[in-house]
Amino acid sequence: MRKLMVAALCAGALFGAGLAKADDYPNKPITIVVPFPAGGSTGVLARIMLEPMQAKLGQSIIIENVGGGGGSIGAGRVARAAPDGYTVTLTHIQTHVINGATLKLPYDVVKDFEPIVLVADTPQLIATRSTFPANDLRGMVAWLKANPDKGTAGTVGVGGPSDISAYYFQKHTDTRFQLVPYRGGGPLLQDLVGGQVDFSFGQAATYIGAVRNGQLKGMAMQSKARWWAAPEIPTVDEAGVPGLYGSFWHGMWAPKGTPKDVIAKLNAAVVAALADPLVQQRFKDAGQSIWPREQQTPEALAAFQKAEIEKWWPIIRAAGIKVE
Repeated sequence: MRKLMVAALCAGALFGAGLAKADDYPNKPITIVVPFPAGGSTGVLARIMLEPMQAKLGQSIIIENVGGGGGSIGAGRVARAAPDGYTVTLTHIQTHVINGATLKLPYDVVKDFEPIVLVADTPQLIATRSTFPANDLRGMVAWLKANPDKGTAGTVGVGGPSDISAYYFQKHTDTRFQLVPYRGGGPLLQDLVGGQVDFSFGQAATYIGAVRNGQLKGMAMQSKARWWAAPEIPTVDEAGVPGLYGSFWHGMWAPKGTPKDVIAKLNAAVVAALADPLVQQRFKDAGQSIWPREQQTPEALAAFQKAEIEKWWPIIRAAGIKVE
């Protein structure tokens, strides 16, 4: 009996210590893992939010780029981290939707994470080289149908968002063209501007400058409404290929089992950052839209991720896309 009482007291003490630890969170620096190489849009967003998040949490934040495996290495590190709120990830559709269908992962993109908050969104833009023979999306589809397997679409990696969008486009329009994979968005944009490939499906924020300079043609935004940063470019619905939606959306996750009150504090820090006028302007300058306040919740991120999985996984599997 004495041993049972001691065990119960020890368990209670440990439980109480756990609660105390959550109550005084954070009491040391927090690491945000960006699972892509430095210089990309995800790292930019993390750095924009850095100062206001630190002010809200009262602790320093370290941003760590952990590239490789289409983001799976960095995301995996967070999945295996202690569920104490000191290691989280800011990432996008690639790691928490697409990789779940294209890669054999040692973790589950849903079950091994706790959603924190939806952060930002930017639509995909269908852009062509400036000398492409068509001037609008209907003309582009017509040209591809008249020239099967002659067109070339640049994509970033095999199984990445632009690659999946290319397959989605082929299925949606009953066209065929060659896919040309690149290691990064920079080299792809350079070759697209140089006319080495015919078109691509990329982040609107990345391509819009070249479109405005006449170096590329902007065929359509893969969104339901016209993009605020380029209202002159029609949506896919308006351009003749309805329903071909796609975007690079960002969210933040913690390891599975992170206490709910810790998640709430992290969520509040991001929400406060996203309400900061300077952050809002810098997001806008980067071509990123902040999600409406009512969708800046863990529940909204979980629901949106689920909807994206239900949309993209069947498309990926039907196309037979697997990354070894």
